[in-house]
Amino acid sequence: MSKSISHPSDWSYGESNTGMSHNDSSHDTPEPPVYVAPDVANREEKAVNRSKILVFFVLLIAVCGAATATYILMEEEQYNDFAVSFAGLASEVSTVSRQRLDQIFSALDAFSLFISSEVEQDASSSWPFVTIADYSKKSEKISELFGFKRPALILSSLVQEDEKENWTSFILETAPGWYQQSLENEGNKYTVDDLMNITIPFVHQYDFTEGITQIPTQTPGAVLPIWHRYPLEPGNVGLLTTSFDFFFVQAIADLFELSNLTHRPSLGFTSAFNDTEGATYGQWVVDSQIVQPIIENGKMVGMVWFRLPWSEFFDNLNVDGLFGMVAVIRTSCEISFDQEAPPVNVLSYSIDASGATLLGQYDAHDTQYDAHVVSQVIVDVDLDEDQLPEGICLQKLTLDLYPTKELEATFHTSKPVSYTSVVVAIFAFTSLVFLLYDYFVGRRQRKFMDRIMRQDQIVSNVFPTAIRDRLYQSGQAQKGSNQYGLLDPLGGGLGGGGVPLADLFPETTIMFADIAGFTAWASAREPAQVFILLETIFGGFDKKAFKHSVFKVETVGDCYVAVAGLPEPDKGHALSVCRFARDCIKTMNETTLKLEVLLGPDTSDLELRVGIHSGQVTAGVLRGERSRFQLFGDTMNTAARMESTSQRNRIQVSQVTADLLVSAGLSAWITPRKCKIF
Repeated sequence: MSKSISHPSDWSYGESNTGMSHNDSSHDTPEPPVYVAPDVANREEKAVNRSKILVFFVLLIAVCGAATATYILMEEEQYNDFAVSFAGLASEVSTVSRQRLDQIFSALDAFSLFISSEVEQDASSSWPFVTIADYSKKSEKISELFGFKRPALILSSLVQEDEKENWTSFILETAPGWYQQSLENEGNKYTVDDLMNITIPFVHQYDFTEGITQIPTQTPGAVLPIWHRYPLEPGNVGLLTTSFDFFFVQAIADLFELSNLTHRPSLGFTSAFNDTEGATYGQWVVDSQIVQPIIENGKMVGMVWFRLPWSEFFDNLNVDGLFGMVAVIRTSCEISFDQEAPPVNVLSYSIDASGATLLGQYDAHDTQYDAHVVSQVIVDVDLDEDQLPEGICLQKLTLDLYPTKELEATFHTSKPVSYTSVVVAIFAFTSLVFLLYDYFVGRRQRKFMDRIMRQDQIVSNVFPTAIRDRLYQSGQAQKGSNQYGLLDPLGGGLGGGGVPLADLFPETTIMFADIAGFTAWASAREPAQVFILLETIFGGFDKKAFKHSVFKVETVGDCYVAVAGLPEPDKGHALSVCRFARDCIKTMNETTLKLEVLLGPDTSDLELRVGIHSGQVTAGVLRGERSRFQLFGDTMNTAARMESTSQRNRIQVSQVTADLLVSAGLSAWITPRKCKIF
C-alpha cells in the first residue's frame, strides 16, 4: 500500500545504477634487454645534443613569434575596446537625442493645443487678435521640460491683408497688459513704459544696409508678426521684436508653409537673427528652429516658434562619460544664410567634458574614423515629398557621431609593451630552467649510466647468461605491471585493475521526481526555453539537496533522482528525503510562477510528481570510458514506480518509508491512499 504526504513540496529526479566491471589483461613476454656498448651510448649522446640545439632554436623562434603576436593582439584588443566603447556611447547619445527631441515636440504640441483651446473658450477673442493670459508663466513651465537656459518661445499670429490696419491699434491697446504680466513673472529691470517706448506697433522688417532700420512690411498678402514672447526683453537692436514679420526670414517662411500644408510641426536646419544682448548688429546664427502650427477649424492661424540651440542641446544630454566625439548634423535641405555664401546643410560640433562647441558649417570629423560612424535620423516627417508643392523641401535631420583622436588616446596604455615583456621574460626564464634542468639531468644520467654499465658488467661476470636473462625478464614483467596500473586500457579505464569499488548500503531512501506535463509543454517551446526551465528548477533542487544533506544521483530528461543514507550513513534518511521533497515542490511552484512571463502563460501549470521508497541499494563506481557513480537494486525500481503512480503536486511514499516516518513521530505527514497501487 502506498501513502502520500499531505503537504506539497518541491524537489528533483534522477536515476543511478551501480555495477562492477573488471577485466584482466595479460602481457606478452618481453625480449631480454640488450647490453648497450659504450660506442652506442656516445652516438646517442650526440643525437641528444643535436636535439638540444634544435630545441633551442625552436624556442628562440617561438619567443619571437609569441612576443610579436602578443604585441599585435594587445594593440588590437585596445583598439577593439575603443571601438566597442565608442559604439556604445554613441548609440546612447543617438537614442537620448531622439528621445529629447520627441519630448520637445510633445511639449510644443501640448502648448499649441492649450493656446488654441484657451482662445476658443474666450468668446471675446478671435485670431489673429488674441492675448494669452499669463503667457510668461505658461511658457516658463513648458521651457522647464526642454532643459535649456531661458529658451526663446514665441507666439505669432497670421494676419491677413485686410487685418493689417487693425493690428497696430490692437498692439497699442493690449501690449501693456501682457507686458505687465510678464514683468511680474520674470522680475526683470524694465517697466511697462520702458517696453512700450521700444515697441514698434506696426508690422515691420529690418534693413541692415546702414546700421539697422525698422521699415514697415510692404509685401502684399498675409504677414506673420511676433506677438507674445518668452522671455520678454529687448534684443541687440535695442527694441522689442513685437510685430517683427517672421516672413522676413525666408527659412521660417518655408517652415510655416510646410506646417500649413501638413498641419504638423516642422523643424528646419536654418538661421536665426541673433537678438540676444551683446550680439553684433545684423548677426545671424546657425541653428535649428521648430514651427509648431496652431490649427483652428482646419486652418493654420498662427504658430509657436522655438529655436533649438544645438550646443546647449548636447550639453544637457546627461550621458555619462561623454567625451571625445564629433557630432555632425545633416539636413536634407540646403539653405543660404547670405547671398554671397554657398548653401549650408551641415553643422559640426565638438563634444567633450567641457561641453559642446560649434566647429563650423561643414563636416569636421576625421575621415580615418569613417568606419566607426553611428548614424541616427533624429527628425523625419513621415510624408511623401512628391505630394508637396514644388519648391517645398521636407527637411530630414540626421545625426552622425564620430570618435576623435583624443578619445582613442585614452585607450592607449603600456599594456602591449608590458605583456610582450612578460612573454619574453617567461620564455627566457623557461629556457634558463630548461638548460639548468638539462645540465643536472645530463650529469645524473651520466652517473647513472656509468653505474648501470658497471652493474651490467658485474652481473654478466657473476651470473650465467640464462640466469641473467631470467632476472631481466622478471624486472621487465614488474615494470609492465607498474606501467599500466589504473590506466590499463584493457581494464576499461579508471581502476581497470584490482577489485571494483562497490558497497552495499542497507538503509537508504531514494526519491524520484518528474515534471508532470513537461513533454507537452516542451514540444511547444524553443530548446533554449526548455533548458532555461530545467536549469532554473533543478538548480533550485540542488540548493535544497545541500540543505537537507541529500545526495543528487543524476537527472534524466525532466526526472530528478536523489538519495539519502549514502555515501555517509544517515539514520534519518527517510525524514531528510521527505523534507527535501516538500521543499522541491514548493520551489517548483514558485519557480514556474516566476518564469510564466518569460516562458509562457501555461508554465505555471507544470507540477511535480514525486515518489519515495526506502531500502537497501548497491552503489559504486562503474568503470569504463565514462565512469559513473551508480545505484542498483529493487529499491531503485520501486521508487521509480512510486513516482510514476503518484499524483501531480503530491509526494507518494511506499509503506516502508511511511513506517519510518511513523516511527519518527511524523504520522501526521502521511495520508493512506484509498486504493492499492501495486
